[in-house]
Parts: sequence; structure tokens; C-alpha cells
Amino acid sequence: MIRCARRLFPHAVLGAVMVTLSWQGAPAQMPRTAPAPSGIAVDVELVLAVDISYSMDPQEQTLQREGYMRGLTSREFLNAVRQGMIGKIAVTYVEWAGYYEQKVIVPWRVIEGPESADAFVSELAAAPYRRAARTSISGAIEFGSRLFETSGYRGTRRVIDVSGDGANNHGQIITIARDEALAKGITINGLPFMAKRLNYATMDIERLDIYYEDCVIGGPGSFVIPIEGPERFVEATRTKLVLEIAGLVPPVRIIPASARTPRVSCTIGERLWQERWGN
Repeated sequence: MIRCARRLFPHAVLGAVMVTLSWQGAPAQMPRTAPAPSGIAVDVELVLAVDISYSMDPQEQTLQREGYMRGLTSREFLNAVRQGMIGKIAVTYVEWAGYYEQKVIVPWRVIEGPESADAFVSELAAAPYRRAARTSISGAIEFGSRLFETSGYRGTRRVIDVSGDGANNHGQIITIARDEALAKGITINGLPFMAKRLNYATMDIERLDIYYEDCVIGGPGSFVIPIEGPERFVEATRTKLVLEIAGLVPPVRIIPASARTPRVSCTIGERLWQERWGN
């Protein structure tokens, strides 16, 4: 197995936040997923899958949503959209928690300029905040995968963008859900929140970014951007959105990694839940 990792200063792309980008086997030039046979042509179909589990405190939820709202209306993001071959993308915003808890907050919408971006953000801003039990990244990926089937669009790339602050502890094993999505030509990127002190009560794990790298993300050009401080939410989210839309794959440092010795167990969330609750 080959792991591709790079520590990057994205001011070369956007501005002043330092993030870690980890690509899974990214080639020199990102291949395109074959578009669906029918539907409105767009450069990218993007599912924004956002964690609302109880481990996400109200401040994190506010910062998380604000990050997406400001990122989607930023000059850098809109420039990336305009520079696509078609010049427009399709986006939907989904909130998730446990395996049976997913909700579309903003249905599929086309963004092709400031007006459509503002309309998307206005719809998102009007939605009430909510929280729910458990953490099922696998459920979010499965739900997001199904959304592409009825989107009404045909993108040259299909991406699920997962943000959250914990490991999978409910529903399907995360690697099974990930691999099923990858088999459909879907790319999964990650935005793990690591901006607060570890809390046993919410079953936080150390190095959530490594968990996301090893267990969650995948597909051509996939990457992780960890957020290690509240002040970095907005810029890190904007960086991630630009990379996803522009399909940027900068040169990376290749690090061989043994598949027999994963850095973190992909079932650590389930184990922690069982140890605490016994089920």
C-alpha cells in the first residue's frame, strides 16, 4: 500500500492557514469519473455531509456551518467554479449523526456564480440547528452515495465531503461503506475537527486525522484537512472546497505504509462504545 502525504501552506492557493493534506494514491493528474448517462452536466456533484452528533457542541456547530457558508461564497471558491470546463457545480448539504439519522438540509442546487451561491447559503442559514445521538460516518457515506443516483445532474466527478469530530461507532463498519462508495467512482474527502481537548465522555480519539486518512477517505485525489483550532474553521473549510472543485492534486511526498500494521484501528469507535455501554 502506498500512502501519499503532504504538509502544505495553502497560502499558495488561498491564504494563511496551515493544514495537512493526505492523498490516497493520487496520480499526477486526477482522472475523471464517468458522468451519468443523463441529467444536467456539471463539473462536480458535491455532497457536504456534516456531523451533528451530541459530541459536536453548539460552538462547533456554529463554526462548522459558518465555515461552509463563507467558503461557498468566497471569491476563491467562485473562481474555482468558473474555471471548470462547464463552469457550474451541483451541491447538497446533509446533516448526519447515527446510522438512521441523516437529513437533507439544502437539496441539490446548482452554483455557478455569486447569486446562486448566495441563494444556497441563505437557504442553509435559515435552517435551525439540531443535534442527535451516535456517530455513523458509514451511514453518512451510504446516504450520500444514494443521493447521486437521483441528483438529476451528471458530474465529471462525484465527491462526498465528510466533516466531524469522532470515529464511527454505529451502523456499518466504516471501511465497508467507504469501499462500496469507491467502487461507484465516488471520492471521499475528510475534515476532522480536532479543535478541543479530548473528552472521554464523548469517546474522542487521539489523532482523528489519522483515523480519517486510514479509514474514511479514498478515491482519486482524496485528502484530509484537520482543523486543530477554532480560528481555523473558516479558512480550512474554504481551502477544502476550492481543492474539491478545482480538482487540484499538487505534488506529494510518497510514504510507503504497511497494510498489515494500520496506524489506528478502523473499529476503534465501535470498541470504545462497547466498552462504555456494553452494546
